[in-house]
Amino acid sequence: MKEQLYEKLDSAYEDMVVIRRHLHMNPELSFKEEKTAQYIHDFYADLGIEVRKGVGGNGVVARVSGGRPGKTVALRADFDALPIQDEKDVAYKSTVPGVMHACGHDGHTATLLQLAKAIHELHEDLAGDYVFIHQHAEEFAPGGAISMIEDGCLDGVDVIFGTHLWSLTPLGTIEYLTGPVMAAADRFDIKIQGAGGHGAAPHQTKDAIVIGAQLVMNLQQLVSRRVDPIDSAVLSIGSFVAQNAFNVIADSAKLGGTVRTFNPDIRHLMEREMKRVVDGTALANDCTIDFEYVRGYPAVVNHKAETEFLKTVAEGILGVESVVESTPQMGGEDFAYYLEKVPGTFFFTGAKPDNPYPHHHPKFDIDENAMLLAAKTLGAAAIDFQNL
Repeated sequence: MKEQLYEKLDSAYEDMVVIRRHLHMNPELSFKEEKTAQYIHDFYADLGIEVRKGVGGNGVVARVSGGRPGKTVALRADFDALPIQDEKDVAYKSTVPGVMHACGHDGHTATLLQLAKAIHELHEDLAGDYVFIHQHAEEFAPGGAISMIEDGCLDGVDVIFGTHLWSLTPLGTIEYLTGPVMAAADRFDIKIQGAGGHGAAPHQTKDAIVIGAQLVMNLQQLVSRRVDPIDSAVLSIGSFVAQNAFNVIADSAKLGGTVRTFNPDIRHLMEREMKRVVDGTALANDCTIDFEYVRGYPAVVNHKAETEFLKTVAEGILGVESVVESTPQMGGEDFAYYLEKVPGTFFFTGAKPDNPYPHHHPKFDIDENAMLLAAKTLGAAAIDFQNL
């Protein structure tokens, strides 16, 4: 059955590319993916596949039942884009100003759609049920996974598999990892309320920029001086805004950033210690500082048995030398929520193009051949899992 699946996927590759490029040219931001969701729904409906739209918001879930009873396997792809201007010089460049697929979600969607079609064509000879989860809003917390789970997308599911096309990993490579594979992704916002004034009379003010600079330096010491070196954590300040005329001392300033961790205890530590530093800085400068720490996605933690299973499946397709153990990524992913509910694993499929750029870059692109490898790996895992 797997050989028949591979043949169908090989034949469908050009259609896969067409879908991916259509989505790339017509991206939609998180929680605004109405046209994309309709496109996905119509693809399944035209094939006569059971499909439900509006799952947890803009999510779409399709289901194919095999000719024999068996386990229920879920496969997931996300389909939202990012608020980035597409700077590539390609025929399929985004047509939406300031919005582009800069993370490969268009490729994920095209992969899953054509895989679902192939499984549907073989369903009478297959065992079990196959659930195709097309998730909206992966890029912006709270994300789409939580609401889709609450709306029943995992009901009756025994296992879930997902992959991410990875632009900096060579084509023809699968990367896997047991345990934490992507970090918990939190954000924070800090607002400093000082006392502004004339640049010639700083003694009459409480300079919000100076206070903010103190915070930046003090917060940067938390990872190096409060986190055990055996553990991992990242604290990055991505925004520091205090716009004024050249001769005005800032009355207020805003800072924003992110914290990434794997260990829940370290996550608690970072939130607690950040608040301590903020409160101490406010006391030292006799000013008011508001601090908001927003918890985003938890860490993606792959299950051991399912990860080892996926590794074996991938080796059967690519060979042992092309299936490698990855290192944990500090990027976040709300696939974490699925893995908190059912066993499964999330892996990376190499998609490095000739001129690679990192994810979320204005010139991001993928080698589209990676979609075919991703489809074969996900499909083989879904079919082989019936034999466990």
